Amino acid sequence: MKLWFDELYTENTKFSIKVDEHIYTERTPFQRIDFFKSYDYGMFFTLDGYMMVNEKDEFIYHDMITHVPMAVNPDIKRVLVIGGGDGGTVRELTRYETIESIDLVEIDERVVRLCQKYLPITSSKLEDERVKMHFEDGIRFISDKENVYDLIIVDSTDPIGPGEGLFTLDFYKNCHKALSENGILINQHESPYYERDAKEMKRAHKKLREIFEICKVYQYHMPTYASGHWLFGFASKSLDPIKDHKKDQWEALGLKTKYYNSNIHKGAFALPTYVIEMLNEK
Repeated sequence: MKLWFDELYTENTKFSIKVDEHIYTERTPFQRIDFFKSYDYGMFFTLDGYMMVNEKDEFIYHDMITHVPMAVNPDIKRVLVIGGGDGGTVRELTRYETIESIDLVEIDERVVRLCQKYLPITSSKLEDERVKMHFEDGIRFISDKENVYDLIIVDSTDPIGPGEGLFTLDFYKNCHKALSENGILINQHESPYYERDAKEMKRAHKKLREIFEICKVYQYHMPTYASGHWLFGFASKSLDPIKDHKKDQWEALGLKTKYYNSNIHKGAFALPTYVIEMLNEK
């Protein structure tokens, strides 16, 4: 019997992967978690039927969410990751010896524990001594923090279910307050292509522009996300991702990456015209 995983992008478009085995399923108080073994993408997991991480292309997402801010400020010491229960973002952060502490805040502990069991490729560094895991609501966690973090990475799902509150104006204001003078916020910024994703992209960008002194958007190409064209937001109190890019300092670290490099860093902020126009809409 042939087994296929289907993800609907719209009512008329879907993404389909032939699956070797459906490994595990569980419904938590927050969402449904499924793990699959596939022929072309290795192990992957979904939340409420949406692709989150797979072994084949996870490096693209985790390279771009992590190394872009670290190349703007390689002296970052204190980091907060909200979401990111698969551990891939933490894995990349732990490669920087200068980082002193990483707080990982994940509302659903089962995501972390199941990824530790089924996705060691991403979760391998969650036991690093600098990492402290908090299984609670990221919105509540950050609400009383002030001038604590040099980098906040919002490694969230789409703005539905548990991830919805991570796209609100109040949440972004609390992130601004929690950042140090040179602090950077990176957020999952959706996609410009399909209408539903583009709507959330524009809403998030509009809110961030109201709060942060510097607010930019950069792109990456993720084969297993809807349309393959996705964005991250870069927001900061004082650092510009291009003007303050520490190319030589970052390259001197000698980190081997599979997707990110200094030319990608610069090029990722060069957006297509239609995306620029959408982001500039009032």
